[in-house]
Amino acid sequence: MARVICAGLGPGDPDLMSVRSDRAIRAARQVAYFRKAGRAGQARAIVAGMLRPDAVELPMEYPVTTELPFDSPAYNDALAAFYDGWADRLAALPGEVVVLCEGDPFFYGSFMHLYTRLRGRAEVQVIAGITGMAGCWHATGTPITWGDDVLCVLTGTLPESVLVERMQGADALVVMKTGRNLPKVRRALAAAGRLGDAWLVEKGTMPGERVVRLAEADCADCPYFAIVLVHGHGRRPEVPE
Repeated sequence: MARVICAGLGPGDPDLMSVRSDRAIRAARQVAYFRKAGRAGQARAIVAGMLRPDAVELPMEYPVTTELPFDSPAYNDALAAFYDGWADRLAALPGEVVVLCEGDPFFYGSFMHLYTRLRGRAEVQVIAGITGMAGCWHATGTPITWGDDVLCVLTGTLPESVLVERMQGADALVVMKTGRNLPKVRRALAAAGRLGDAWLVEKGTMPGERVVRLAEADCADCPYFAIVLVHGHGRRPEVPE
């Protein structure tokens, strides 16, 4: 069997990568990573300067990103064929290959789709990583949850009505997959009465990091790596005056 190691890279700053991932990446003779066609890829940028000079690189280029609606049959078919094909290629490789994955591979990571296809066909090891959302809430300098706070993680791709309902029922919020969904997310937060407490973190822990109140942000120009946060205010011991 081939051996596939997925290395969680953490939120973007190479210093926040685990020691185990660092060791696996520096020793790898074959390295695969996801990227958009024509781009270097964020995962590859994070490990710049870490790869062996003789490492064989295998860029896995998505067939579509935003060209088709994410819930359309054509989008699903294109990505299913993409993951099927790369699972076949990785399983057929001689020796060991390290697959790079931003954040944590089991938290909205693209590698999950390869993982389900590789089980039983290759020896698979997954190295956990700090999630992107953790990097973002640390960038705000404010704890995300206190005491008994309930944290709800949402995706901006959900229907607006579902976002409003979930936003009203949780103490603290994280909204992933913002990008072009940001105007919808902002409307939902306003309808839920939470917009005044919402923060937008762009490129958390990476060069160009930006933290701004969502109510003051330009929703028309939101990068892919952006997360919306609403901090909890739950139970805590009183601070002496």
